[in-house]
Amino acid sequence: MTSRLADRLNKFQDFLGNEPTPELSGRLTRMVGLTLECVGCPMVVGDRCVIESQGASTIEAEVVGFEDDRVYLMPLTAIDGLKPGARVVPVSAASRVPVGPQMLGRVVDGSGEPLDGKGPLQAEARVALTGDIINPLNRAPVRQSMDVGIRAINSLLTVGQGQRLGLFAGSGVGKSMLLGMMTRFTDADITVVGLIGERGREVKEFIEDILGDEGLSRSVVVASPADDSPLMRLRAAMLTTRIAEYYRDQGKRVLLLMDSLTRYAQAQREIALAVGEPPATKGYPPSVFAKLPQLVERTGNGRPGGGSITAFYTVLTEGDDQQDPIADAARAILDGHIVLSRRLAEEGHYPAIDVEASISRVMPQVTETEHFARAQRFKQVYSRYQQARDLISVGAYVKGSDPETDFAIAHIANMRQFLQQGLNESAPLKDSIEQLLAVVPERRSPDRIKSAAVNTQPGGSGARG
Repeated sequence: MTSRLADRLNKFQDFLGNEPTPELSGRLTRMVGLTLECVGCPMVVGDRCVIESQGASTIEAEVVGFEDDRVYLMPLTAIDGLKPGARVVPVSAASRVPVGPQMLGRVVDGSGEPLDGKGPLQAEARVALTGDIINPLNRAPVRQSMDVGIRAINSLLTVGQGQRLGLFAGSGVGKSMLLGMMTRFTDADITVVGLIGERGREVKEFIEDILGDEGLSRSVVVASPADDSPLMRLRAAMLTTRIAEYYRDQGKRVLLLMDSLTRYAQAQREIALAVGEPPATKGYPPSVFAKLPQLVERTGNGRPGGGSITAFYTVLTEGDDQQDPIADAARAILDGHIVLSRRLAEEGHYPAIDVEASISRVMPQVTETEHFARAQRFKQVYSRYQQARDLISVGAYVKGSDPETDFAIAHIANMRQFLQQGLNESAPLKDSIEQLLAVVPERRSPDRIKSAAVNTQPGGSGARG
């Protein structure tokens, strides 16, 4: 009888699944501000979990720290309906994000979920949020220039493929407009835009008015507005970089635009202070300055023969203070900086690029000798005029006192016109260089100043010395 029963049970063994895995869960013990404390649930930093709130709703959170048996969580969404002892359940494989060519033309949030109402995202694959670190000795050097469509940058601050630059400016001087022009006019294969911590109104305006249908068609936009949780803003910056890495690995030339690196640092500051990290420089904990290079160093060139990520990070200089701790740290880890001047913006000079305070550190490696020499000459002449500007404006300068100043006065009108560009005006790299060679003659001979000033016209083929 026993044998017959065993035989019957064996017949059904194949239809039975494996033993069910017990579901681990913890409970919520404390909530202070945006920091949640959980016990009884073994998780590692970076793991995701869901917290059961009142009713059938749940709240997503991520592990950001721990102390003894307590785990610190940071919510990804708004906190509502939580109570002491709420159940906390880990979520498996939650740190993987969607990537693929189908993402072009789409707008997603920090978790990779679509925001544009165009239906579900058809991702080719899901990958880890943090990509593999490339050995710096295995990266291809920066040797080729990239056209960003901005005359002042193409000619005087030439960008190399794989270069990382900072766009330093205060509020309201045209950072977003400049980024939008780059997305439309660049010759990069794909553009990835990260809008981190911006106002919700600005996100919609950037996509519809500045980026436009043309720019959006070959771009991926990751948006995390200011009312998102700090963890979501942090993840949005990481997702922006991860999507750019995916396209770089496919051999594409990627232009990454992140607005802004300061909001990323502020999000990390909020998280670090919430879990008890002591503040250091102007309220920023040390982890902030460790996170910045970890994010920036993921961009750049890939292995020889592969793709590249050319990155622009906007840096908000509060009160136009160029010595702001985040601005100072960003300058040290980037390959150049472009400074936007409020004074130029107030004068109606657009783009308001301060060519004297800006520099591209790889420009000598990606430009011809004549181009680089003429760019240096342009800056010298422009700087000479700025030094004498106050004397000239009050009529205290006497013509003939200094040949270099006379030369600068003769050419300053054409130089200012050269530096300005309309919002819908594209300036390809080749044309920008030709116009630069025409604006300022190479020789400094005073007896040629008058003829050069008369014959030189921006965009034309006037006197070249």
